[in-house]
Amino acid sequence: MYLADSRGTPAVAPHRGRRWAAVPGTVLALGAVSLITDVSAEMVTAVLPLYLVSALGLSPLGFGVLDGVYNGVGALVRLAGGHLADGGGGRHKAVALAGYGLSALCKPLLLVAHTLPVIGAVLALDRTGKGLRTAPRDALISLATPPERRGRAFGVHRAMDTTGALCGPILAFLVLGVAAEGYDAVFTVSSCVAVLGVVVLVLFVPARPATAAADTAAANAAAGSAATSGPLRVTALLRMPGVRRLAACAVLLGLTTVSDSFVYLLLQRRFAVPAQWFPLLPLGTAAAFLLLAVPLGVVADRIGRRRLFLLGHLALLAAYGVVLAVPGGPLPVVAVLVLHGAFYAATDGVLAAAVAGLVPDAMRARGLALVGTGQALARFACSIAFGAAWTAWGDGPALAVATAALAISTPVAITALRSSTGSSASPSRQRAT
Repeated sequence: MYLADSRGTPAVAPHRGRRWAAVPGTVLALGAVSLITDVSAEMVTAVLPLYLVSALGLSPLGFGVLDGVYNGVGALVRLAGGHLADGGGGRHKAVALAGYGLSALCKPLLLVAHTLPVIGAVLALDRTGKGLRTAPRDALISLATPPERRGRAFGVHRAMDTTGALCGPILAFLVLGVAAEGYDAVFTVSSCVAVLGVVVLVLFVPARPATAAADTAAANAAAGSAATSGPLRVTALLRMPGVRRLAACAVLLGLTTVSDSFVYLLLQRRFAVPAQWFPLLPLGTAAAFLLLAVPLGVVADRIGRRRLFLLGHLALLAAYGVVLAVPGGPLPVVAVLVLHGAFYAATDGVLAAAVAGLVPDAMRARGLALVGTGQALARFACSIAFGAAWTAWGDGPALAVATAALAISTPVAITALRSSTGSSASPSRQRAT
């Protein structure tokens, strides 16, 4: 694979043999930062539940509530990160650096935190850092990439990010196997890796990536006067029909997206997956995501990002159907993990690319944060509702309700986005978004 900086290159890859030669250097640098940071973060994530529950005595229910609340905090902080990054003067890199730096600072603090309140405070700071950096990082990716290549660019970034998510638990496993002070050794190595990610960000990510002129003109024209209509830029974003419809569909579909943990628990219970194989289930989804992120990003650039985003939810619907309808065996488990990974490959970076095509440069981070936060909070609400339904009715009826809700929501989203495409975008931008 040959990847090159797009500055000064034509908007469309001219040769079949160079189909992959369209990812800016900024995207590769940010992908490297995310890869390294995810190695660090997933090392901690892999051991933290066991550390809190077994070593410090936190109940599983308490850990679940703690993790859910902190994810919600991270989603809300994302809005603040987007607002700060769009303040002008090339703040995207500065805000992203603050987020990555804050998370890196939290890793060594875990070495001296031995009580639940202190550990809770450290985890809250870590989630704050993640929330701060997400929107400006995605804004940098979109601003550095011509609009017709954004699906591919986000696919490359998410593939590199997922590589780190795969390597982190493996590295934690190796450290635990050779170190006498297992948890402290994992936190120490994680701290060093996190600092390396910050160094790569400082040295290799430009503060002001080259911006595609065509994209700037198109998005700013689409925004019209809403972009400069007042201080409440979130309100201005929601006045843009394309952004409003896409955000509403992301929230609607997020309300029917069962959390990954529940999906793996369903697989384990309904297909009798041995307990010792349970930790490998997330790796199956991540592997499928890694393999499909770039190809589906390219497909999104060709057929339209909103269309692929909806097709991704059909893949999720098929995964739920397999869990509900197939009696057992290893092949359905593999099929569900592949469909689950395909869902993420078709929706995660693709949604960011679609949002970037609708929001002007000056509001890019805020637009990405708005849609991402709405989707994250909707999924958080779905997790709470699904957990309650599982407790009240059992796993099968709970999943049947979630499947029915997704089956109803997807056609609604298709209708809404088709109407948006037909009314608010030029033919060239219809394919781009």
